Amino acid sequence: MRFNPKARLDTSRVRDRGRASGGRGGGLGGSGSSIPIPGGMRAGGGIVGVIVVVLYLVLTQCVGDGGGGAFDTSRMADTDRYDHCKTGADANEDADCARVAVENSLYDFWGDELGGKFEAEQGVETFGNATDTGCGQATSDVGPFYCPTDRTIYLDTTFFEAVLQGQLAGPSGAFVEPYVLAHEYGHHIQNLLGTMAQVKTQQGPKSDSVRLELQADCYAGMWAKAATTTEDADGNVLFTEISDEDIQNAIDAATSVGDDRIQEQSGGRVNPEQWTHGSAASRVKWFKTGFTSGSLRSCDTFATDNL
Repeated sequence: MRFNPKARLDTSRVRDRGRASGGRGGGLGGSGSSIPIPGGMRAGGGIVGVIVVVLYLVLTQCVGDGGGGAFDTSRMADTDRYDHCKTGADANEDADCARVAVENSLYDFWGDELGGKFEAEQGVETFGNATDTGCGQATSDVGPFYCPTDRTIYLDTTFFEAVLQGQLAGPSGAFVEPYVLAHEYGHHIQNLLGTMAQVKTQQGPKSDSVRLELQADCYAGMWAKAATTTEDADGNVLFTEISDEDIQNAIDAATSVGDDRIQEQSGGRVNPEQWTHGSAASRVKWFKTGFTSGSLRSCDTFATDNL
């Protein structure tokens, strides 16, 4: 992917919380967590636990920290991590600035797509180790997620190397993080449109939770298709190129976080009745559906059993 060097970046919705001090035992996802997880699992249960925790945050909207956390959150004020990100040229040279450019593109795309129904997310917030959110305290173990309560996307940027690549054998290409951010932004769109209120069943290959996640993949595909047309405040396009290799990065990432692949990587048997996000094949299918059709109607995963 390449950004337009002349494009101007808006950092107003992208923030960094810095790194919290302390061990992992006291927060959501840590070994000492006592927060119940659907299906009898608890945070800290390995790769599968990470994915289920993310779903739990999305579906319940508010989660308390039952672990009596040992984290020092006094350093959680916004840092200056993104202050240097001014132009697309910066985004071409710096991963942090690329993150800003992707958020700007998502904001512009969905603003155009939804029109008067669109409301901006409160922000994309990066953090290290742990952070407090509107959905309770979250640690690095949780992975990227969207909190409907405070309408914020949370991301520990070490996730991609430590978990997606290290534990799930996922891809390392430059477009992997944009795909993940686009998926999480898709949850914000679902929140705006009231789709999250439709979620009743939380596990199973055709459960509402799986439909919610597959739709977010479809929305990510919609954005990827149109990303080279999104513009900054001056009318300059943000992306000058999204290559076939970039799209393959997104497909490979979607494959690596399929429930069946995660179960296999965890050393267990594939059990569709425990799925919360959908199979690898389904995640790829719905990303491609959004990419090829580019419409909200085609992404209605709640209207079909052909998942």
